[in-house]
Amino acid sequence: MALLQGYQRFTFTRGQFGHDRVLTATITGNNPVNGVDEQMHHELARVFTDLQQDRDSDIIVLTGAGRAFCAGGDFDWFEEQIANPASFRDIGWDAKRIVTSLLEIEKPVICRMNGAAAGLGATIALLCDMIVADEHAVIGDPHVKVGLVAGDGGAVIWPQLIGYARAKEFLMTGDLIKAPRAEAMGLINYAVPGDQLDAKVAELVAKLMNNPKYAVRWSKVVANQPLRVLAQQLMDASIPYETLSNLAADRAEAVRAFRERRAPKLTGE
Repeated sequence: MALLQGYQRFTFTRGQFGHDRVLTATITGNNPVNGVDEQMHHELARVFTDLQQDRDSDIIVLTGAGRAFCAGGDFDWFEEQIANPASFRDIGWDAKRIVTSLLEIEKPVICRMNGAAAGLGATIALLCDMIVADEHAVIGDPHVKVGLVAGDGGAVIWPQLIGYARAKEFLMTGDLIKAPRAEAMGLINYAVPGDQLDAKVAELVAKLMNNPKYAVRWSKVVANQPLRVLAQQLMDASIPYETLSNLAADRAEAVRAFRERRAPKLTGE
C-alpha cells in the first residue's frame, strides 16, 4: 500500500465488487464536481503507474466521489493559468503522462462513471477499458467552451470510438452527451440506472476474474498498442496547441463569462 500513500485527490479501497483483488480508486477533488486542480493533475500523472505496480490488485475500478465523476478543469486553476501562462506550459509533461500511463497500465481498468465526466475527466473515462455510466450522467469535452484546444487526449480517443465526423462535432462544439445516447453511439459500454451501477460493474469484474489473468492483461496491451502510438504522435502537437490557446484573449473572456453565467463577448482574438 506504500505506493498509494500521500494522495490528496484520490482515496483507495480494496475488496469491493465481490473480489478481494479489486482496487477502487475514487477521485475526491477539492470541489463538489471533482474538478481538476494542479494537485489532482499532478496525481493523475502518477496514479496509474502506482496502480500498475500495486501487488495486491488485479482489477482497477475508477470512480468519482459524490455526484460527479470528474467534471473538467477547476476554474480557480484556469484563472491562475491565464494570469501566469508559464504555469500552463509547465504542466505539459504531466498532461502527456496522464494519457500514456493510462494506456500503458496492463491491469483492466473499469470506469464506474457515477456522474458527469467532462474535459480531462471525459478523456480519462474514455481511456479506461470499459465504461459503465449512471444513465443520468453526461459526458463531453467542452474545452472549446473555456477557450482551449482539446489537447489533453480528447483528440486521441474520441475519433477512435465514434469516428472523425462525430468526434469533431463534439470536440468543436463542446456539447455534452447524455449517457444513453453515448452508449447507443458506442462511446461508452453501458448506461444503467444508478441503483444498478455497482451490480453491472461487479458483473464485469466477475467475467474478468473468471479468465486467466495474463491472457486478459496482454490482450489489453495488444489492443491498446495503436492507441499508444497515436497518443505519442498527436500529443506532441496537441499539448503545444492547447498551451497557445491559453494565451488568446478569448480564453480569458470565455472563463470570465462562464463564471459570471453569461454569454461570452468573443472578439476572435
